[in-house]
Amino acid sequence: MATNDIRICDKCKHIRLKTMLPKLESLVPGTEIKVGCKSYCGPCARGAFIFINGRYVTAPTEEEAIEKARKYIKK
Repeated sequence: MATNDIRICDKCKHIRLKTMLPKLESLVPGTEIKVGCKSYCGPCARGAFIFINGRYVTAPTEEEAIEKARKYIKK
């Protein structure tokens, strides 16, 4: 299985770590998801985002961001 680089911001007002982290962990079991500020504050202020394998995926909600991120998961 390929290694995935997944990062989310703990300062983003459009996601809740309590809900998003478990969803991402179940999507990509065994992957370490890094949590911390990504200095992506402009887009972060407008919606949820996930940094996944070199790409920033943004959406109005965390559910939509997770759905968009699926296509960038390395299997």
